[in-house]
Amino acid sequence: MRRLRASELGSFLYCQRAWWYQKEGIPSQNQAELSGGKVFHHSHARQYWLANFYKILAILFVVLALIILFLKVLA
Repeated sequence: MRRLRASELGSFLYCQRAWWYQKEGIPSQNQAELSGGKVFHHSHARQYWLANFYKILAILFVVLALIILFLKVLA
């Protein structure tokens, strides 16, 4: 017995015919839309990671500024 994946269950619950086509290896007719969605998700993921990188960088600069300020007060 083969294992079922969660994405397979989701596909089946959304549209049983689409699940069957996928199981039979029949390619989807909306390849342009699927390709566009893939490009969008890659772009969105890149923006997400860049935003997190800049957030961490900003926190590091604030900590550095506080350290410098603390050292000037002690001097």
